[in-house]
Amino acid sequence: MKKKPIIGITGAYVNHNDYMEGVYVHHDYHKSVAANGGIPIILPFLNPEIALETIGLCDGIILSGGEDVDPQFYGQDPHPELGPTIPERDLAEMAIVQYAIKNNVPILAICRGVQILNVALGGTLIQDIPSQVNKPIQHTQKIDRSRDTHWVTISKDSKLFEVLDSEIVRVNSLHHQAIDKVASDLSVVARSADGIVEAVEYIHSPTFTMGVQWHPESMASTSPAMNNLFVEFIRSCMKVLAL
Repeated sequence: MKKKPIIGITGAYVNHNDYMEGVYVHHDYHKSVAANGGIPIILPFLNPEIALETIGLCDGIILSGGEDVDPQFYGQDPHPELGPTIPERDLAEMAIVQYAIKNNVPILAICRGVQILNVALGGTLIQDIPSQVNKPIQHTQKIDRSRDTHWVTISKDSKLFEVLDSEIVRVNSLHHQAIDKVASDLSVVARSADGIVEAVEYIHSPTFTMGVQWHPESMASTSPAMNNLFVEFIRSCMKVLAL
């Protein structure tokens, strides 16, 4: 039987009540991975050392959504509208990014994931789009996460264009932060109408290393184009597995 790639998905945090709290990943992530031939595992955030030991088990990494990134990691003080942060998660995921890039482990960074990817490589963030961007569109939608709400324009000379086979796509949107100063090793390959960075690619990587600001995992079951992001990501993980 052909071995399937192990896809590590970084976990957020949830507190149901005083007796139930811990690492959380929306089920759309692991459903999308499994539907396209990968084996999903959730990576808890403990510390950078454990994170690096854990990533050694994985053939690919999905940096998932969740809490805001602590602005201390890009040299800023907190904006009044900054949401909850977990510095321990930020440190673990930045260590994962550095390891994955150094060792050519494929990365698909989603929502918060694209933000931590940028910060880990030296970039900064807009801490609150509604109060810091002139005339922004709605980036925190008020309908189900599986539905698209705005347009994104994609650079034709990008891997993302090859994957989605379109210069303009509709996406969902569940964020109030976004990339500000882009890390020097990343290339912006998609933007929304208000100029917000919607996708980046690592310019030096021989493997799939891409981040998107929307949530393709929640559109993949109904959108072939969004599902193709997981097809191509897992295909890249299979190539690493075969080495």
